[in-house]
Amino acid sequence: MKDNLQKFMFEHAGVRGELVELPNTWREILSHQTYPKAVQTILGELLAASALLSANLKFNGTMIMQIHGDGPVRLLVVECDAQLRLRATAKLAPDVEIADDASLSDLVHQNGQGRFVITLDPNDKMPGQQAYQGIVPLDGESIATVIENYMMRSEQLDTKLWLAADSEVTRGLLLQKLPKIGGTESSVEDETEAWNRAVILGSTVKQQELLDTDIDTLMNRLFWEETLRVFELQHPEFHCNCTREKVGNMLKMLGEEEIKSAIAELDKLDINCDFCGKHYSFDQVDCAQLFVASTLVDGVITPSGSKH
Repeated sequence: MKDNLQKFMFEHAGVRGELVELPNTWREILSHQTYPKAVQTILGELLAASALLSANLKFNGTMIMQIHGDGPVRLLVVECDAQLRLRATAKLAPDVEIADDASLSDLVHQNGQGRFVITLDPNDKMPGQQAYQGIVPLDGESIATVIENYMMRSEQLDTKLWLAADSEVTRGLLLQKLPKIGGTESSVEDETEAWNRAVILGSTVKQQELLDTDIDTLMNRLFWEETLRVFELQHPEFHCNCTREKVGNMLKMLGEEEIKSAIAELDKLDINCDFCGKHYSFDQVDCAQLFVASTLVDGVITPSGSKH
């Protein structure tokens, strides 16, 4: 089964929709990390939501979704770029035991300090341009409601999401009410009725049904009475953009004294990418070059025997 994302629009209503399924990307992510079942579920749901939201962005860059937690899960990160290339990871507190049925609040919002962050990081920044970042308190009992509330608060867009994930696949459905365009004949009442009808139809899908059913079947099953305009199928995929240069840059940010101290204690620094598991090793010479080279590229030299 391929990873698929299907966009569609209701012909006679200001509503757009998307369905996504990510069996291959999701299994690739899980092959690099082992997560408790409850963490696996919310990370998988965040992954599906990221693909759904990114597909509507007219934006040459990467959308980064993060949940910063104050419970046993300290951080969830999902990245999706303009080509629908995705990666994801989670950071847990040390030595925690997490029940299979732990809720989102149990995992990341135990003391009410959880935060949801969306960052839009353009590839072609102008001089001095910063990435756009929206940060809000964690408002909702599920990944879907957290994002719905964010979209209404920050973008003023009525959005509904249905998400599901297990160890084999993550799938999601998005519906969004399109802004009213000046000069259109439909009334506010008609648009509201059309939106409510679409949401009612979407709400008939069950979580297990999402997990068990391919998106083509789901679309036909949910909206068989509606006239839909269906767009070309897209194929998201896993991609990690880590490089030795980026890891070296991260080490450089820690400062020369801290790196010297770590090298003196450990002899070399071994670092694995949290997203893809790729291994990078920096010995004493490598680390010294980081701080004397004229450019970072000059200072990061790939050793012939690096492990992957």
